[in-house]
Amino acid sequence: MCSRFEQKVRASEVAKRFGLTDTPPLVNAAEIRPTDQAMIITSTGDARLLGWGFDVAWDKKPMINARSETLHEKATFRNKLENRCIIPASAYYEWRKDGEGKFKNTISVDGLETFSMAGLIHDNRFTIITCTPATAIAHIHNRMPVILSPDAEAAWINNDLAYTDVSKFLTPYDTLPLKAVEDTPPPPAQGNLFG
Repeated sequence: MCSRFEQKVRASEVAKRFGLTDTPPLVNAAEIRPTDQAMIITSTGDARLLGWGFDVAWDKKPMINARSETLHEKATFRNKLENRCIIPASAYYEWRKDGEGKFKNTISVDGLETFSMAGLIHDNRFTIITCTPATAIAHIHNRMPVILSPDAEAAWINNDLAYTDVSKFLTPYDTLPLKAVEDTPPPPAQGNLFG
């Protein structure tokens, strides 16, 4: 998954969708980048703003993604498997490269204004769990965020359920169609005007 997603969500819609009693905090900018704050839903059923990406000692860059296949093996994530969260999103961005250049794709879930990505929390930060891509977007990138079906959301953040009980949700999304909109390709590079 790329390093940007969109959280263009309405507070009233998020509150209704996730059964929140308080109005959720919204972000200042719709496009979220690493280290930016984003709204997450916790296991206690409240919404908070946390920074995107775990701080790790061995890298200056934050760990913004965690591979679903190795979560239980990696020391960085193994002791955080019971600190699960949901990251509401309206879209995420992925770049597709080919011989013509690099093309930005906006990927959303057809029919849902807001969808949920699976995540983990550590201190005041979160990371997004990724998996292999759904067939509809495999031509764009070889990873995608784990998108939870609406039926799986409550189970994912239920801390009474062990990670082994909810790890079955960490699969490519196929409940509703994914919609990928490719931005207009960049114009061709202009030749040297003075040569």
